[in-house]
Amino acid sequence: MKLLVILSRVPYPLDKGDKLRAFNQIKELSKNNQIILFALNDKELDEFALVELKKYCIAISIIKLSKLTIFFNLVRAVFNGKPLQVGYFYFNKAQKKVNSLIEKHKPDHIYCQLIRTAEYAKPYPGISKTLDYMDVFSKGMERRKFTDPFYMLPIIAMEHRRLLKYEHNIFKYFNHKTIISDQDKDFIQHPQKNEIRIISNGIDTDYFNAIPYKKEFELIFNGNMNYPPNVESVEYLVNKIMPLIWEKLPKVRLLISGASPNKKVLALKSNRVEISGWIFDIRENFSKSKILVAPMQISIGLQNKLLEAMAMKLPCVTSKMANNALGALPNHQIMVAETPEQYVQFIIELLQDEEKANKIALNGYNFVVNKFNWKNSTALLEELFSTNK
Repeated sequence: MKLLVILSRVPYPLDKGDKLRAFNQIKELSKNNQIILFALNDKELDEFALVELKKYCIAISIIKLSKLTIFFNLVRAVFNGKPLQVGYFYFNKAQKKVNSLIEKHKPDHIYCQLIRTAEYAKPYPGISKTLDYMDVFSKGMERRKFTDPFYMLPIIAMEHRRLLKYEHNIFKYFNHKTIISDQDKDFIQHPQKNEIRIISNGIDTDYFNAIPYKKEFELIFNGNMNYPPNVESVEYLVNKIMPLIWEKLPKVRLLISGASPNKKVLALKSNRVEISGWIFDIRENFSKSKILVAPMQISIGLQNKLLEAMAMKLPCVTSKMANNALGALPNHQIMVAETPEQYVQFIIELLQDEEKANKIALNGYNFVVNKFNWKNSTALLEELFSTNK
């Protein structure tokens, strides 16, 4: 089967959740299918991106999103009623390129990741199509009403309304719809949302496995550190949880790990809080640390940081919201907290009780190895592609 895959970002390097999901799905799908990749790009193209992607794609087209293009895209979206998340990524030059790819390669199926790319597939009712909602942007935007500065609230309210409407209306243009978790499916406001198939993420356990390393940090938070939910969560960790821990264990050190730390994140640095920035091999930072803490306050989708840490046999402490998507068993495979005091209780317990920490780590490892597998989850996706309505 020829598959046209349309992405809002070039899926390499794997520094964001959507890129990680797209890259691994393309890798698995390429074993039985021909992949034609179309991706937008608003950053400098990584020097190894094309080398890696050519291993799995028969054709690759990347369209640069300049700052001027983005500006006009957003202005157009303000007036045409589309969500800014969609408008940001849609413009005529890119649509013409998609049209030419379809004309040249005549794909059997079109796969769009995120609603950001859905507009590009709408003009082709005669081709079978799948939309991967992946995350529910409207829910994330709704939660930002309670966290963002007051002057942003009118824009957030507008974007929330538009996202709700768009997530509902785009449903009818696609033969199949997928999403990352049951929790996210429940957030879609559509009477036929039960048709949406759950396609979870996987974890490469050949890569993410425990490696010996000197423990330099008691705690780690990992993720894209310019992504608002991660920024808010790490601020909560440093400002609300860590002071309570330091009252009892003043020598505890925290590593904030991940790409593109913004000003708010950099301001958290101290003699007990280290900020690593982007690291090529994230296993190093996991291996330097004893416990992953992910106190997600705004959580849509599945937290890859939890999958990766659990695969490396780190005990994890997270929020109920994040674990709803993961589905691990609290106090057996993971620790789930809802208040700063609970986080402190669980973290200190794991730091002081090595036997329990090892038990949680091993149970968590077995859980992700058995449940989250790129080969199996992508096989479900491939089966969906071959089922035409």
